[in-house]
Amino acid sequence: MTEQQRYSVVSVHDGYEVRVYPAHMLAQVEADGSFFEAGNRGFGPLIRYITASNISMTAPVIQAPSAEQQYTVSFVMPADATRVPAPADASVRTVSVPERRVAARRFSGGSNETRYQQNADALEAALARDGTAAAGPVYFARYDPPWKPGFLKRNEALVSLA
Repeated sequence: MTEQQRYSVVSVHDGYEVRVYPAHMLAQVEADGSFFEAGNRGFGPLIRYITASNISMTAPVIQAPSAEQQYTVSFVMPADATRVPAPADASVRTVSVPERRVAARRFSGGSNETRYQQNADALEAALARDGTAAAGPVYFARYDPPWKPGFLKRNEALVSLA
């Protein structure tokens, strides 16, 4: 079974939950294109990096907007990885992420940009309703392989909290 990124649920609200993610490492790449195209383009260099480095695949794969028609695609490194090999591919970078509080909205379905945007909008509306301040843009997490039926797929819209 694929290791999933750990977190603790702090509170549950109508439309989202607040989580605390411990410090962790990511392997990242910038990818141009539409939401779907960037996800596909970013996946290749990241899978080559973890395969060459003998690092296990984990879930989720994270995709965050970084500019117009550009996204940062990230693989979460295994929880026990405090250091990882330097990437041979200059387009791949590794970063340490400190502990953080995040609002998360879970939903199912395939990689459909409209579905992701609807859930991002719903998450932002719920946070605004509750007077909770976001600290950055909404980003997305995919937990399942592409061959899993869409209605069984786990996806999330997430945003760091102030």
